Amino acid sequence: MGNKMTFYTNNDMVKLGCRDCEGCFSCCCGMGQSILLDPYDMYQFRIVTGENFAGLMQEKLELHVENGIILPVLKMQPEKNACGFLTKEGRCSIHSYRPGLCRLFPLGRNYDEKGLRYFLLEDACLAGNRTKLKIRKWLDVPRLSQYESFLTTWHELRKKIMNQIAEKASDEYAQLINVKLLEQFYQKPYDTEVDFYQQFEERMEAISSLICS
Repeated sequence: MGNKMTFYTNNDMVKLGCRDCEGCFSCCCGMGQSILLDPYDMYQFRIVTGENFAGLMQEKLELHVENGIILPVLKMQPEKNACGFLTKEGRCSIHSYRPGLCRLFPLGRNYDEKGLRYFLLEDACLAGNRTKLKIRKWLDVPRLSQYESFLTTWHELRKKIMNQIAEKASDEYAQLINVKLLEQFYQKPYDTEVDFYQQFEERMEAISSLICS
C-alpha cells in the first residue's frame, strides 16, 4: 500500500522554505497549460500590469479547455518554454501579484467535506533541505480566510458547470456557459478601487440564472 496523503490547514507548519529559490526558476518553465487562472488572479493582474484580459491574451495568456470548461492559463513563451512574466535573470516580474497556483507551489489544494486543505507535492520542488514554514505565511495572501472561501466557491461553481455540460451533452449549452463564464469573470475589467470579493459576488449573481441548482 502507498503512503497515506497528509492534509494540512493554513496554520500548519510544512517544509516549504527554499531560501528565496536561490536563483532557481525550474517551476516557471515547461508547465504547459497547467497554470489555470481564477478571477482573483485576473484582479491581481489588473493591479500589477494595468492590462485588461484582451491585452494579456496577446502574449501572456492563452485559453485551455478542461472537462468542457474554457479557462485562461499562463502561456509558456516558445523561445525558452518559460512563463512570460519571467525576467532575463530568472526572476518573477509580478512576484507579489503572482497567480494562486504559482503562490501555492509546492503545495496542492484538496476540497472535501472538511473544506479546503493543502497537501505537499513531495518531489515537485528541486530545492533541498527546505525549512518549515506556516502555510499561511508561505501563501502570503491578505484576508486568507476570505480568499479560501472564494476558492471553495469557485471550485464548486466549476464543478457544477462541468457536471452540467456532461449531463446536457449540448454543444449549444457548453458554448453559452463558457461565453458567459469568460465574460463575467475574465473579460469584464475589474475595478482595482473596489473590493475584489464584492465584485466576485456580484458576478456570481449575474451568472446564477444559467446554473441549475
